Amino acid sequence: MYDEQHRIDVEISKEIDKNIAVVDSLFENCGDMVKKTFTLRRGKTQLRIYLVYIDGLVNSEMVERTVLHPLMYEWRSIEEPRPFQNFLEEEIESVDIQKKDTMEDAVAGVLKGDTSIFVDGYDKVIILSSKSLPVRSIDQAPSEQGTRGARDGFNESIRTSTALLRRRIKDPKLKILQNQTGQRSRSEYAICYMEGMAKPELIEKIQRRMESFDIDALFDSGMLEHLLSGKWYSPFPLCQSTERPDKAASALLEGRVVIILDNSPEVLIVPVTFPMFFQAADDYYNQWWVASFARVLRFLAMVIAIGLPGFYVALTCFHTEVLPTELLLAISSARTAVTFPVLVEVLLMEFLFELLREAGIRLPGQMGNTIGVVGGLIVGQSAVDAHLVSTIVVIVVALAAIAAFCIPNEAFASAFRLMKFFLIIMGGIWGFYGFLLGMLVLAIHMSNLDSFGTPYMMPAVGGQAGQYDHIKDYVLRFPIRTMKKRPIYTEEGERVRLRSFAGKQTSAKEDVPEEKDSNQE
Repeated sequence: MYDEQHRIDVEISKEIDKNIAVVDSLFENCGDMVKKTFTLRRGKTQLRIYLVYIDGLVNSEMVERTVLHPLMYEWRSIEEPRPFQNFLEEEIESVDIQKKDTMEDAVAGVLKGDTSIFVDGYDKVIILSSKSLPVRSIDQAPSEQGTRGARDGFNESIRTSTALLRRRIKDPKLKILQNQTGQRSRSEYAICYMEGMAKPELIEKIQRRMESFDIDALFDSGMLEHLLSGKWYSPFPLCQSTERPDKAASALLEGRVVIILDNSPEVLIVPVTFPMFFQAADDYYNQWWVASFARVLRFLAMVIAIGLPGFYVALTCFHTEVLPTELLLAISSARTAVTFPVLVEVLLMEFLFELLREAGIRLPGQMGNTIGVVGGLIVGQSAVDAHLVSTIVVIVVALAAIAAFCIPNEAFASAFRLMKFFLIIMGGIWGFYGFLLGMLVLAIHMSNLDSFGTPYMMPAVGGQAGQYDHIKDYVLRFPIRTMKKRPIYTEEGERVRLRSFAGKQTSAKEDVPEEKDSNQE
């Protein structure tokens, strides 16, 4: 939404010169504006027309074909004079034509890539849909690549993104509520959901939050995510972002809501739970035992990424007696020439690895990959040779860094990279007790989070969660034929998704006797 003070409360005048003056004042010093006045003469009849559009956002060839050609040639050739507005409705060769009463609508149409047509003696503006926006072609999602599944991904066009969802879900119950946000950017957004599956209170809550903030501009879904999340102090994402249309379509069929923001290649999915960040799209395209093995590896990688450095600091600083003698001697031998304490040693190495990671992201293409690999080898070996760190610390920090990359969601992995430093400091101050206290603080914090009313840690919390197949898509991914029901946040009566396979009928009554689902009939 944008503030009423930025609206242009000017009615369209029948005198075209007044309309031209208003448009010229609004778009003064705008070199990309195309403003053209035509005078049509037929005998003693004279008619002035004023066209306005933005060069680069409009298909100018379409404007010439659908507007200028009928005006310049066909209107002059008609024998019986007709009201010009009737002629526009009958002759302009375009389906998407609107008539508006205010200059606000005319300007908004021009800024979106449409063409506004003013006619002398006519107190309405004709808005012709002539968009030809500069957008990227549909390409594979670079941040969510997989071994199987579709290769297309969302791009910066909201209409392309909605079309990719429509291509996968050919059901009129797929609803798309479209509106604008941002006083200056007036960015379009779309709230997509399946009618009957998504809970109405969830849709209302999202709409209220979208209308609750007043901001100059929104340029990316990341900005929108921060405004929607509510709990700004939490490092954990409360919305799931994705560039894959198949992942978004799957979320819609689970009763969740997809939010698309124009100019952003990533869409947001709400509500979200902790296990969803460990799910990759190709988990459901591979055999269940392969997907389950990969899922277990990701959960193990999470534990290593967040806990291994802090656990190492706690053991070597305070609890060396629990280590085997051979391992303790190896650690002691590796640290013989190191002058820094273990805590400073680990923090220094972690800081160096984070610097390399950031440099690899910012540098273009292959150069970034080279910096990440070669820089890690050189810096690590040089730090060991200079007796700044020990070889075991390099191994621990490198293993934690590799484990963080195994988590499919970058925002979620970044939260664990940040919390890793918290656990290192806790382990360095209070040892194993401080490490466990830090883990307990994180567990309590995550248990208190919710995403639009859904517990963040479900199905680990929530007494009814196990009845709706959450546990079958948690650490292990069960076979598809056993995942008969949609999650608990789906509207009641629409929770059965697998009704039969190989000629065998299935029913929700097998698992939830007290629930009667309308889809069983």
